[in-house]
Amino acid sequence: MLLSGIETNECLENNGGCWIDKATNITACRDTFRGRVCQCPIVQGVKFFGDGYKHCEASGALRCGLNNGGCWKDSQQGRTYSACIDHHTKGCTCPPGFTGDGVKNCTDIDECEEKTACQCPDCKCKNTWGSYDCQCGGDLLYIREHDICISKDARRGVGWGFAWLVVLGMVVVGGVAYTFYKYRIRVCIITSKLFCVSLSLHIECEIIIFLYVTTTNMNS
Repeated sequence: MLLSGIETNECLENNGGCWIDKATNITACRDTFRGRVCQCPIVQGVKFFGDGYKHCEASGALRCGLNNGGCWKDSQQGRTYSACIDHHTKGCTCPPGFTGDGVKNCTDIDECEEKTACQCPDCKCKNTWGSYDCQCGGDLLYIREHDICISKDARRGVGWGFAWLVVLGMVVVGGVAYTFYKYRIRVCIITSKLFCVSLSLHIECEIIIFLYVTTTNMNS
């Protein structure tokens, strides 16, 4: 902006009253010849949307690479969790095991305290940041997907039994298929009309109808 022949940058004073992300120093203030303009910017291929004054939000597939898309992110106990999801074009969502707004905070959920997991008999639950550990009593194995404890030996036995059952089923089906392929089944029902039905492996059914006028031919 020109003031008494001197150009001034209105963005230098209170950021021109525009939106600014102090963590990355990204601002919506743009100084022009006629004065400042509050317009959400495009930074490193990431476009920001908003009014430019109080709110600008990153959008697009690359947004998580720029200040984590403005979402919450933290690292503890050798683990890192983020509320920014790459395939979401906008918004922040706390990851599984956390609750919060996804922008400023995501708080760990104590699955053991809330009894949402590890509720099988004789199980010992220990809460961890963003998850939990569950140990079964005795020589049992914990299955997280079903929240149950099963015997390790039983699991191995069931696994081999199921495998043999599948193999046996394949052998039976293969034998039946070969039989139908090699030998056609022909069922003939002879009455005043002769119906012959042929079945093959390709499930083709050919119906050939022969009309026997035996009485007339024999008399002639």
